[in-house]
Amino acid sequence: MTNLARSQPQTSGPKVVAIGGGHGLAATLRALRRVTDDVTAVVGVSDNGGSSGRLRDEFNVVPPGDLRMALAALCGDDSWGRTWSRVVQHRFSGDGELSGHSIGNLLITALWEETGDIVTGLDWVGALLGAHGRVLPVATVPLHVVADVQGLDSADPARVMRVEGQVEIATTEGNVVGLRIEPADAVACSAAVDAIGDADVIVLGPGSWFTSVIAPLMVTGIGDAVVRSSAKLVVVLNLAPQPGETAGFSPQRHLEVLAAQLPGIRVDTVIADPTRVADVMSLEASAARLGARVVLAPVAARDQTPNHDVDLLASALGGVFVREGR
Repeated sequence: MTNLARSQPQTSGPKVVAIGGGHGLAATLRALRRVTDDVTAVVGVSDNGGSSGRLRDEFNVVPPGDLRMALAALCGDDSWGRTWSRVVQHRFSGDGELSGHSIGNLLITALWEETGDIVTGLDWVGALLGAHGRVLPVATVPLHVVADVQGLDSADPARVMRVEGQVEIATTEGNVVGLRIEPADAVACSAAVDAIGDADVIVLGPGSWFTSVIAPLMVTGIGDAVVRSSAKLVVVLNLAPQPGETAGFSPQRHLEVLAAQLPGIRVDTVIADPTRVADVMSLEASAARLGARVVLAPVAARDQTPNHDVDLLASALGGVFVREGR
């Protein structure tokens, strides 16, 4: 199969790269496509559970699940986009071998086999869906997330233990004190590095803070590209701590661990919902140490769940872009 020829249409709005994975990145992408025509998702590839984990093990491919969710989030609001967004997210039921697999994961894996190239395969899926943006992996080989965790040994709470796997880290009952990617020499996807270098704005968060937001930055080349980039860096904070990996975290603690894991990172804007910030001054102080200002904006879903409202998040991001002159 020949490479997909990507056209270069005239776009309006800043060139935005959103880095992450899972439901948090999907919410950011749905918001971003409301305020700019130029969106690229750079997606983590360390998922080891469910359909993604099974396809990863069977075909030795990067796990497609977070890539699928990003593509679905970039589908348009017309009937074609809404239909395909539902189709690629459809998950088979029953007790057979297809049980639990999503159509999108199978489609992506099939196009990787057909094209022989991860990026080309994703571009083909994006073209089929009419995606309003591009989806790229952080690396072209499957990755493992490894964490150093304290508090798992009741006899010695200070003991640091190794926890491996995105699912295992996300549900750990200990405190994550360090994070890394294996294989350590895994090289970043060159197209993702180029997109970061060419961006006007980079958006991090929301999402599982260690395994979805920070882990992609640990890939050799990705974190360096973010630190070197002249783009404005926007961090969208989670609305609540995540049971397991960030239990008990304050909003400012999220910024502190980001800075600890990626020394040299500079942030321009931190977006937080005012109803979820107990100590605004502490958050502003933590943000200032990264060079950032805090924008308090209503972005939480009205149902009181720890989910972002896409329209409200789009409004907040659009306001930031205008203030930044982007």
